[in-house]
Amino acid sequence: MSAAALRYAEAAELVGAVVIGAEIVAGHDGAAELLVRLRHENGAEGAVQLDTETGFDLMRAAGVERLDALVGRAWLDILKGL
Repeated sequence: MSAAALRYAEAAELVGAVVIGAEIVAGHDGAAELLVRLRHENGAEGAVQLDTETGFDLMRAAGVERLDALVGRAWLDILKGL
């Protein structure tokens, strides 16, 4: 698990967060990155942008092959698989 993913897993605000969207975006260096949009229990929404390697690790941990298959999954459940 990357240090960034570990920090997110330990963050209290992620309790109850659910994936509401995921897409491939260009990172600051132009490389493809995974942007995951989350909705927290209190209704707040946020996003996590992951580098390519971590994005693929996240998808493997979730057991999905398509980005839309991440939608509806509990964020912490996915991170536990990393």
